[in-house]
Amino acid sequence: MPSGAGYRTANYAERVSEQWERQLEALGSYIRAQRKVANLSLRQLADLAAISNPYLSQVERGLHQPSVRVLRSIAQALNISAETLLTQAGLFGERDGERDEAHAAAGRVEAAIRADPRLTKANKQALITVYRSMLHNA
Repeated sequence: MPSGAGYRTANYAERVSEQWERQLEALGSYIRAQRKVANLSLRQLADLAAISNPYLSQVERGLHQPSVRVLRSIAQALNISAETLLTQAGLFGERDGERDEAHAAAGRVEAAIRADPRLTKANKQALITVYRSMLHNA
């Protein structure tokens, strides 16, 4: 068994790699859940985000690391904040804990609005727009 700093470095790199894989899987699951809440097929979301179906499928399965540009396109297509997706991607660190929680809470509120079957698509969009404007002015 290796010893010393080399072993510790390799062990650390392995843990970081595993953590990143879990983050990518969590991000993909989050995107898939938001797509389903928005009642969009994989093909529809890919078209709206201007990315290919296979690429979006890989992102949703945690097999590909999307760029910030792709995350922003997906967020826009899902009508959620890019910050929410960036937080899910782990691009906002622990130092931003309070901000991350606020974005996560906003994402949950928007997801609840989108999931309510009593609201029309137009109602949902109006509520989300008003909600975001209230957060912006807070």
